[in-house]
Amino acid sequence: MTEVGGEGPATGAFQDRTHILPIRVYYEETDFTGVVYHANYLKFFERGRTDFLRMAGVHHVELWQRDEALAFTIRSIQLEFVAPARIDDSLEVHTRYVDMRGPSIFASQAVKRDGNDLVTASVHAVCINKNGKPRRLPLTVREALGPYIS
Repeated sequence: MTEVGGEGPATGAFQDRTHILPIRVYYEETDFTGVVYHANYLKFFERGRTDFLRMAGVHHVELWQRDEALAFTIRSIQLEFVAPARIDDSLEVHTRYVDMRGPSIFASQAVKRDGNDLVTASVHAVCINKNGKPRRLPLTVREALGPYIS
């Protein structure tokens, strides 16, 4: 695995075109049975996408500070729950950006334990301005992500 961007191990690392973010399951992320509450996987996936972008050189704050402020919003996300994660589990969030067209960017993600999928996600995000209007992905974003699209 290769660390990129000088961010250190807390932001994960790339293995080929896949970003891998290690996470640990804490008590606060579980239900009363010690199983990860389903909505928390959305948070895990968000961390994976954000750290991928950061390590590839795409920073949310910089996008928002442009002359035309831009941000990403989720248009759709499809989750498939395969097996539960439990308190204290050591997990990995695997993120791949698979396509980008116009204002859209598409990701494939998985939360894994010991190499096995626990939850998978297909994500469609859209670049928008501060008024919520879709905007083409800026050239800087397309150039930064281009080498990772698979």
